[in-house]
Amino acid sequence: MLGRTLAAGMIAATATMAAAETPVLTVYAGDYFKSEWGPGPGIEAGFEARCGCDLVYKTGELLPRILLEDERTEADVVIGLTSDVTKKARESGLFAPHGLDTSALTLPVAWQDDTFLPFNYGHTAFVYNKEKVATPPASFDDLLNAPDDLRLVIQDPRSSISGLALVLWVHAVYGDEAEAAWAKLAPKIVTVTKGWSESYGLFTDGEADMVLSYTTSPAYHIIAEEDDTKAAAIFPEGHYFMVELAAKLATTDNPELADQFMAYVLTEDFQSMIPTSNWSLPSALPQEKWPEGFRALPMPEKVLFYNEDEAAALRDEAIEAWRSALSR
Repeated sequence: MLGRTLAAGMIAATATMAAAETPVLTVYAGDYFKSEWGPGPGIEAGFEARCGCDLVYKTGELLPRILLEDERTEADVVIGLTSDVTKKARESGLFAPHGLDTSALTLPVAWQDDTFLPFNYGHTAFVYNKEKVATPPASFDDLLNAPDDLRLVIQDPRSSISGLALVLWVHAVYGDEAEAAWAKLAPKIVTVTKGWSESYGLFTDGEADMVLSYTTSPAYHIIAEEDDTKAAAIFPEGHYFMVELAAKLATTDNPELADQFMAYVLTEDFQSMIPTSNWSLPSALPQEKWPEGFRALPMPEKVLFYNEDEAAALRDEAIEAWRSALSR
């Protein structure tokens, strides 16, 4: 009996020592990222198989949390920032260069950034139900001039990255006439939600004919549900480009492990998980390696994009045009 007790104690002590010696990489990510249907679990398993470490996600708000924590942050890496907020992130001085060769990126826009590394991208679009909208708008102007009984749901640009992308998209297309464009669109908007998931849920529940989402959203229905009734309306005026980014914290206690993770982002192993777990386009994977359901999607011929300086300068103006028109 004593021998068993000693053996059990030795095993427990050994396990404790092994756990203590396993390095931990703390990654801040959005709530969606760690969910069972998100990319987080697969990326965690893939990276841990390479690093001999323990990857731990801490989810929730990203930039506001890091700015609040400042140099006390526990994060080694953050994943899920967008180019519409990187100016503020860069000016904080809390992020370090990634030091990677980004020539393998397959983005539709030129990308030169030694700090923020793209891991996926998409184009903002209005997704519709083909069974409800027999003749979808063929342009942004068509959408504005559609009958007012067309029911749209969108997201609030003050709380949603997709909502912010929408107001920047409208500004990119209509410029000084953005408020007038919003005034035409306003009667068709049945509700404005805080985030994307609420909007998309209303759409899939049949509460709206069209929803602000992404050109890749129909791929989920096609691949996961074998449902081809959803499609994105493609506009000749162009679609706003959105990119999600990973970055290394300058304050990390595990710089080598953080560097290893940043390099992993560009590997085919990581990139091949993105389409069918994040339902977006991989940033460094040739189109011929995309899943079939993605290769068949219509994509915009014209891409609209504001860099971080332009987005920061236009943000308040674009939101005010939206707010003013919808509050009439």
